[in-house]
Amino acid sequence: MADVLTLGRAPAPTAGARRSAVRWLSYAFFAIALLFAAVAAALGDVFFFRLATESLIFGGLALSVDLLLGRTGLLPLGQALFFGFGAYVSALTLKHLAPSLPLALAVVLVSGTLVGLVGGLIAIRAKGVYFALISFGLAQVVSKIVFNTRELGASDGLIGVPAPIINLGVASLDTAHAPSFFLLVLAGMAALLALLMRLMDTPFGRQLDAIRTNEHRLAFLGFDPWRYKLAAFVLAADIAALSGALYPMLRGFVSPELMFFQVSGNAVINVIVGGTGTFVGALYGSALLTALKSVVGSFTAHHAIVIGALFVVSVIFFPKGLVGYLAPALERLWSRR
Repeated sequence: MADVLTLGRAPAPTAGARRSAVRWLSYAFFAIALLFAAVAAALGDVFFFRLATESLIFGGLALSVDLLLGRTGLLPLGQALFFGFGAYVSALTLKHLAPSLPLALAVVLVSGTLVGLVGGLIAIRAKGVYFALISFGLAQVVSKIVFNTRELGASDGLIGVPAPIINLGVASLDTAHAPSFFLLVLAGMAALLALLMRLMDTPFGRQLDAIRTNEHRLAFLGFDPWRYKLAAFVLAADIAALSGALYPMLRGFVSPELMFFQVSGNAVINVIVGGTGTFVGALYGSALLTALKSVVGSFTAHHAIVIGALFVVSVIFFPKGLVGYLAPALERLWSRR
């Protein structure tokens, strides 16, 4: 009977086909990144290597936003708090303990988990717009404290952060070398993306999807949505903090602006432009907006106006984001074969 009803039209796309399309778009993103690295290395360019690395680092922040917004249904307006926290902890570790990347990441992971747990216990008590406002308020409070703390450099931030050298046994990797650091960050983002996509196929990921769809129905089934939302919040805080930990290795400094609302807002924009709930869309969005800011900024200092207008247009005409439209197109293409 079902065959009769679907006769003469393409079969409906399945969840497996959608995941395959998103997976192929993920492969395409990293293939394009490696092609970019090859071209930039051949040209001996450093500026675009550092710009692309910054795009990947802020892409990590956007991944944490997508975990909360796209998969759990929570809109975080203060995720920059954890990004800036990770950047400051990493800078202090590199300057005062040892110039070691594994040590800095380990310290950031432990401290980021604790801070994420405290922030989650406060923020997820509220829902909807109230959650967004509480996350925004937490980031504003912490950023102002950092801004007025002389021991953290106050408004000037911390400068002179050393670039660590990673000993790989047979060779060493200098994070001050732009191409090497780009490839290192690219590999880290690939591992992070693969981990998140795998996690979403587990019962934990399905619970997050169920919370986004109907939190009350999940509670009726005997699950505790509060525990899953807290776990998602802490995981997102860890991702943001670890991404922020890479920033001082790239720029050699950190500043309170990393915790400001503009950073959180840009991360939300990256997710919406790239496609919410897809994860790789966050990386596409970050790359697109970083490139756009660089190009438009070379012509005018008012590039924020242009980007804001483009964001409004993209939300009106392309609400599903880049990956949200490309993935169904790939599904239709495969179904015709």
